Amino acid sequence: MKARTLLFSLPLLFLLLFYFYPMFRIVLQSFLPDGIWSPERLENLFGSPTYWRILWFTTWQAALSTVLTLLLALPGAYVFARYRFFGKNVFQALLTLPFVLPTVVTAAAFRALLGPNGLINTCLMSGFDLAGPPIRIDQTLAFFLLAHVFYNYSLVLRIVGSYWAGLHPDLRDAASMLGASPRQTFYRITLPLLMPAIGSAALLVFIFCFTSFGVVLILGGPGYATIEVEIYRQAVQLFNLPMAAALSLIQITVNFSLMWLHARLSRKSRVAFYGETSVKTAEKATTPWKKILVGANLLGICLLLVTPLLALAARSVTSEDGLTFAYYQALFSTEASSVFFVEPIRAVANSISFALAAMVAAVALGLAAAAFLASCRGRFSSFWDAVIMLPLATSAVTLGFGYIISLNRPPINLRDSLALVVIAHTLVAFPFVVRCILPSLRQIPQSLGEAATLLGASPFQVFRQIELPIIARAILIGAVFAFSISLGEFGASAFVTRPHTFTMPVAIFRFLGQPGEMNYGQAMAMSTILMLVTCSTFWLLAKLEAWRSSPANG
Repeated sequence: MKARTLLFSLPLLFLLLFYFYPMFRIVLQSFLPDGIWSPERLENLFGSPTYWRILWFTTWQAALSTVLTLLLALPGAYVFARYRFFGKNVFQALLTLPFVLPTVVTAAAFRALLGPNGLINTCLMSGFDLAGPPIRIDQTLAFFLLAHVFYNYSLVLRIVGSYWAGLHPDLRDAASMLGASPRQTFYRITLPLLMPAIGSAALLVFIFCFTSFGVVLILGGPGYATIEVEIYRQAVQLFNLPMAAALSLIQITVNFSLMWLHARLSRKSRVAFYGETSVKTAEKATTPWKKILVGANLLGICLLLVTPLLALAARSVTSEDGLTFAYYQALFSTEASSVFFVEPIRAVANSISFALAAMVAAVALGLAAAAFLASCRGRFSSFWDAVIMLPLATSAVTLGFGYIISLNRPPINLRDSLALVVIAHTLVAFPFVVRCILPSLRQIPQSLGEAATLLGASPFQVFRQIELPIIARAILIGAVFAFSISLGEFGASAFVTRPHTFTMPVAIFRFLGQPGEMNYGQAMAMSTILMLVTCSTFWLLAKLEAWRSSPANG
């Protein structure tokens, strides 16, 4: 325990320097903007109906997004937990992709499918000789609510589906033998057992929608300002740092409360963030209604999750004149757009370099934090869990804003350092690593370590020879998540990147913010490249797991 506590000092020091210190500066900027107590700005904030309207809109759109996601994803969780069907592993890999895609790619995908120049509108205008797009949902509430469901569907399916698959089938069999109907069994036994997983998933979805930035900014338009978007507008466009700091403080307070509740649920129920839903107890769909249920869910998944991505790829190679690769060619030139000083394709190398560095740092910090949390006992365990997860619940825009006002002068001056981008990405990614590793560590029987210690094994030997082989898959998954999340990080990168270090999400956002067919096409092309790079990481994960499980390497 002492060794793990000592290791925990590393992620704790990292959080103190690069999370709590910037957040402390945000608090000072809120209450002491000029070094003197000045509550006027906060009074203006709380006294302004505009900001109360923004807070209310942020809350109810997140709640509505959460309800819609649960309604659509829970049937899918049931299908993946209970049934075996052809292509199940392929669908599981595809389901992971939307969650790890950057929000700007999600927004670009839906614009490519349903936007004014999207694939569906283009086909309808061409087929029916229409003068304008018949589907007009761009910059509407429905547009980014649909994107929120797309983004969080796989999160609910993974958390609830894996927990559902782990429920012992003897419970259903016993209820059936006692005369309970399938409906009674579900409402009286299965649903109460599922509530911790459903609650945990709902809290995470609400937090992600509450802090949604790229989707609302691109798809919602100026008429829909959430707290996240307003922080960005106040800090970057109006340079009203005290007001941005006050909004950030409100957001952090709300999200910490929700993350603390999530930590308590996860500890009591041992809910896994990224569990397996393919288990031996799954049955094959044999009856007609079961086949219809499986088929309808797979069709819904394809329509909701696959078609936007296919439309994105198709839109990147089509123009008014037909098939073209001009958008990809333009990424290798600085003449096609004036928003970059170097070739836009440089963003790919920048993103991969930052992602590799952030992955290594996030895995090291996440493993140390997870080892401490797994051994932590008592009433403070949920508190430390919530503290570790705070970056996950804090807006990336808030983090980037905090870096601007805190890391630009001695003793920590990283304003022009490449390390600032890696630090920001690591801070966003390493809570995901903790959530991937921690459930596996908590499932290891304590007796194994105690027996090894009695036989003379040191704490390091216990970890290396017993625990590490058990959690190797979780570490690998955490590393892939860290790499993918770093690739797609946008909120903090919009603040801390420089003209020569811009990443793919920042490049996509800049393209979408410029008028013209060429800029839009390059945004689609860059989004497709980012999607393919992200897909390749999970394809590699599947290949590595298949290699590890093969008899030759078993």
